Amino acid sequence: MKILFAGPSLSGTEFVPVRGGEDRVLPEHDLTCRGPAKCGDITHAVDQGFRAIGLVDGRFEDVAAVWHKEILYALSRGVAVYGAASMGALRAAECHPFGMIGIGEVFERYAFGGLEDDAAVAQVHAPAEFGYIAFSEAMVTVDASLDAAFAAGSITAEERQLICIRADGVFFKERTWQRVFDAVSAEVDQAADRLKPYIRNIKRQDAQSLLDVLLNNPDAVALTKPAADFADWQFNETSQWGKLRL
Repeated sequence: MKILFAGPSLSGTEFVPVRGGEDRVLPEHDLTCRGPAKCGDITHAVDQGFRAIGLVDGRFEDVAAVWHKEILYALSRGVAVYGAASMGALRAAECHPFGMIGIGEVFERYAFGGLEDDAAVAQVHAPAEFGYIAFSEAMVTVDASLDAAFAAGSITAEERQLICIRADGVFFKERTWQRVFDAVSAEVDQAADRLKPYIRNIKRQDAQSLLDVLLNNPDAVALTKPAADFADWQFNETSQWGKLRL
């Protein structure tokens, strides 16, 4: 049994529930799809018997976010836990030494590339009834697009830095490419025309990579192996953990 938690990173696909947030079950993939995960959802999935969990998107503003402890709980029960794209990439970067499997570029940036700002993956999006469509751009998408434009010679290093600063200065709920273009229009000539060919939605790309593993790897459960330095870790059932379970 496999379960996927996803929202805006995979909006518009069959892997996102839309009717009031109800589960979308895809028997042909042996997969249950739920919306962005909140605190307690990973624990609940483990207790329901799911043996492979894909965490892509998560809730963080109106409710408590997915707790690291529940990921460790899943791993301690031999459940394969994959993370990518958004909240999944964050938690995978933090929990991969214990066996969580990170997938994709956003995970790599958090785990090994020096990216530390949790807000870099934040987006505002529609509710489940409207398919979790994203209304804003995550900073990781802007960064990746600027990297691609710079590598192609479309912008200079100085322009890349300036655009990044201006984009990061836009509140995450209001950050769209048009807002970014407007913010740099007086300083970067023809910014929109020069950048549009290189816009990359790496959150969606990474989410699709996680899906490929979750759906096509028959040995998914067996892949959960802690790093050597943490091979002998044990799950500690603290009093706070007990409160979460109630």
